[in-house]
Parts: sequence; C-alpha cells; structure tokens
Amino acid sequence: MMQHKTKFFALGFAALIGTLLPLQQAEAHAVAGDRIFPATMAIDDPGVSDELTLPQIGVVDAKNEDGEDRWLTTTSSEFSKRITPNFGVSLEDAYVHQQGGPSGFDNLGIGLKYQALVNPEHEFMLSAGLNSDIGSTGSHRIGERHSAFTPALFVGKGFGDLPDAYDWAKPFALTGTAGAEFPATGDEAQAAQYGFTIQYSLPYMQQHVKDIGLPAPFSGLIPIVEFAFETPYDRGAHKTTGTIDPGVIWTGDEFQYGVEAIVPVNDTTGRGIGAQFQVHAYLDDIFPHGIGQPIFGGGAE
Repeated sequence: MMQHKTKFFALGFAALIGTLLPLQQAEAHAVAGDRIFPATMAIDDPGVSDELTLPQIGVVDAKNEDGEDRWLTTTSSEFSKRITPNFGVSLEDAYVHQQGGPSGFDNLGIGLKYQALVNPEHEFMLSAGLNSDIGSTGSHRIGERHSAFTPALFVGKGFGDLPDAYDWAKPFALTGTAGAEFPATGDEAQAAQYGFTIQYSLPYMQQHVKDIGLPAPFSGLIPIVEFAFETPYDRGAHKTTGTIDPGVIWTGDEFQYGVEAIVPVNDTTGRGIGAQFQVHAYLDDIFPHGIGQPIFGGGAE
C-alpha cells in the first residue's frame, strides 16, 4: 500500500530554488493572491502554515506483505509551524489498525518546508523540500526499521487570471507534487511519489467571480479530486500503486472539514473502495497573536 504521508522539505534544497526565483512574503495558509489552496488529504498543499490536523481518519482495503486484502484504519495527526514567514517545520504520526493483523503506531514523520515563490497575479505558488520518515520510531510490526527521505517539489495554480469570458472556469485550481523516496538502506527500492488535485472553489466563485447566492454551508464547499501514485524504479520493481480520491472540503474562518472516497487504481493497491475524513484547524486564525505567528519575522496580520 502506498502511504499517504505529508511531504517534508529540506531547507538546503529549497534555498537553492530560492536563489533562482524572486521571493514574496508568504501568507498564512496556502495563499496566492485571491486564491486559497486548502489542505488536502492524499497529497500535500504547496503552502507554509501554522495548522493542525486532528484527526485524519482513513479506511482502505490494501494488500499486506503476503498479497492478501486487509482493511486498514489509519488515524493520523499533523502539526505544522512556521519558523519564518517562508519556512516551516511539521510533525506527523499515525496509528494503524489492521484487520486480522498487527496494529500500532507508524514511524514519526519530521520535515522542513520552504515556500520559494508566490505570484499573486497569476495565483501561482512553488515550494520545495524533504520528507523524513524516521525509522524504528513506531511499532516494529508497523513502521519500517530504516529511515527514508523524499525530496520533492510542490506547486499550486489557480485560474482566476483567465479572461472574463471564462468566468465559469476561474474557480478551478490545480495543485501537484513530484518527489523521489530514498530509503536509508539498500534493502528497499527507491520510488517516485507524485500526484495532483483538481479543485473547484465555490467560495472563490462567490467572493471573486460572481455571487450566485449560495447559502451556507454550500458557499464554503470545494469539490475536489485527488490523484496520488507511487512507482518503484530500481531492484526490478516498477509496479505503480495509487488511488483516485473524489470528495469535498468545507472551509470556514478557523476550521476546514474534508471527506473523500479512496478508489484504488489497480489490484496491487487494493480491491475495495475506502474513505477518509479530516478535521483541520487554522492556528493562525485561532491564535493570531500567539502560536499562529511565525517565530521569526512575524507580526500581527
């Protein structure tokens, strides 16, 4: 089963990108001009933020090491904190319950994230970094014994800059990620991890295109489809696994809630259709003068 983990970023890698691109002040959440990219469940959004996911619950039918179908329930949490307006750290952990098999905590994820470019006019955002999965920090029957590191790029693009003749398309946005996982031991295969989302923001339609009179809670909905894949590329392993996850996100002033189906792309990934649910808190809005501010270079927003 491909693990849906939050991506983490290496400062050195991101700083190299930053030397080549003009920087702009990063905002809370993933904001580029009028566009807000919500926190997504299968892949990471491109922003740097002060946010808390608690909980995210996913239920999937996945293959175990013997090729047998087993239902897995994963309950995870993530804390993201800006050190500066453009650079943040995050921590993630998850408890995995396996039907008819071992259960326990997965390895701890620790990471860095650098937001290298924001273009407000074209609603474009680029970030870069590294996911660090720390070996032997979870249950020995769930987490891997060895660490793994995944440098990756993350992008977001809204379509609010389209001509007025295409007002119907302006609420659309895309986000995407591409990275490569490198296990710390040669016993495991290296793998490409990649994915993208297609979003249609009704809040963007109401606020920046045309008020079509949607009442709450419909005015806060963002229909979304996520695509997340993993392909090993050494040791003779090339079988892609992944899921397609259609659903909807509701965004408010301090919280967002999301629910998605989890549809495996092939039998190697799993057979049954699963589901996932997320509760996500915007700490910068809940605690605007405290933990919601960057440690350095912040200030009241």
